[in-house]
Amino acid sequence: MVWLPPAALTLAVSLTGVSRAQLWRDELATWSAATRPVGDLVRLAGTIDAATGPYYLLMHGWIALFGDSTTALRLPSVLAMAATAGLTARLGERLVDARVGLLAGLLLAVLPGTSRYAQEARPYALATLLAVLATLLLVEALRRPSWARWAGYAAAVAALGLTHLIALTLLAAHAVAVLLVQWRDPAAAGLDTPPDGAERPADSRRRDDPPADDRPDVEPPGDGQPGDARPGGEGLGGVRRAGRHALLRWLVALVPAVLLVGPLVLVARGQRSRQLDWVDPARLTDLAALPGGVAQSGAVGGLLLGLAALGAGRLGRRALLPAACVLLPVLLVFAAGVVVPLWVPRYLVFTVPFGCLLAGAAPAGVRLAPALAVVVLAGLLGLPDQAGLRRTHEWPRSATVDYRGVARVIADHEQPGDVIVFSPRESWLFLDLGTAYHLGSRQPRDVLVVCDQRQRADLWAGECDRPAECLAGAGRVWLVVAGWRSDPAAAVPGAKGAALRDGFTVRQVWPRPGLTVALLTR
Repeated sequence: MVWLPPAALTLAVSLTGVSRAQLWRDELATWSAATRPVGDLVRLAGTIDAATGPYYLLMHGWIALFGDSTTALRLPSVLAMAATAGLTARLGERLVDARVGLLAGLLLAVLPGTSRYAQEARPYALATLLAVLATLLLVEALRRPSWARWAGYAAAVAALGLTHLIALTLLAAHAVAVLLVQWRDPAAAGLDTPPDGAERPADSRRRDDPPADDRPDVEPPGDGQPGDARPGGEGLGGVRRAGRHALLRWLVALVPAVLLVGPLVLVARGQRSRQLDWVDPARLTDLAALPGGVAQSGAVGGLLLGLAALGAGRLGRRALLPAACVLLPVLLVFAAGVVVPLWVPRYLVFTVPFGCLLAGAAPAGVRLAPALAVVVLAGLLGLPDQAGLRRTHEWPRSATVDYRGVARVIADHEQPGDVIVFSPRESWLFLDLGTAYHLGSRQPRDVLVVCDQRQRADLWAGECDRPAECLAGAGRVWLVVAGWRSDPAAAVPGAKGAALRDGFTVRQVWPRPGLTVALLTR
């Protein structure tokens, strides 16, 4: 039951204040996409955000069952992160022992980053879960090969690719483990710990443990005969013989992922320039900022990095797989990000559980109480960031965008026949989606729209070319603009701004964090 405390703690922490921070721009995109009919959702994937299309389809079914409240939208991510903490503990137990697994899972549970992505209606929590699950299934398949275990691994990898394409860089770490088992033996890959966790690092054995030669569940390498078998596993001879086919079985297990994810990659590649036009090329300073970015706290990220380094030294060869699962995806994404705009810290959240596994090994050699004190310290250091992320998901935390406040102003003062105008329209702030989510059917008519998001198969609506004509019949206009503007109409560029200034007068202005809403009349 080593998985239970981390899973329960993660669930409790993640559910605390889960709906307090309002949906931010990325979550509004999820809501917009997932609430469309399946046919429109497929057309959207052909235009933009194809890489997230399978997640949108999953959320479409979820919303049909549980609705689109803030809590309902985020609950799949909460459950995924809780399961991730449990599986991280289980993976630590399989690779090292139960104490390392427990500490790794508890560390993951108290990270601000865990709460941040558990409380977000985006695919990162689900991808993190699938990354840990695929790695755990790989360990089982390499230790005790069977077609059922390899089939489970194949399904997990395919689901991982459909959820988050960049998470497939994890396969580089899996390839290292597979090749070491193929060419040498499980011990070279750090996978020689018995499945029941009886073999532990020397400095974590209890004083009353018998010497290794006297323990009945550890046999010397044999020829794979029944007498060589360990409880819960195969003899080392049998494992080594099975390892000769590890590479072939691994490559076969990747076939479903290639068939399912390949077309998605081709479509997403053509959308990259539009999807990631806001991302800058990667720089060396980005690597230094990564621990704090994925942990959502500089102090906690630094502590986790230091513990992981100590834990890797303590584990020796058993650190190979989790260390590779952290380093290789980071280096591959960074190298690609130097050439193309791809480097976004949250894209690498799936590596955090493996860093926690290494970090959990650092204090595992001491008594349980001091070891748990390290977990408590990490939790205390992250408290300010835990509070901040429950106020807003924007970064920095002071950059709140108050869609809810704008909607409340409009709802309190609207009159029949009112219309609404947004500026800018083609913005990642999604001003129209934010107000539409909170106002629902009460939102005034979006007077300039001639082709809405569903009709365009896009995340943005299309506006009329002659704004003055579209505004001709309006008496009162609600204008929502980005940022604080003392004269909102003057901040609107082009023909749309000219039509507003020529035909209307600003009657009242309500500043809200990150936004300004104004009432204009003829």
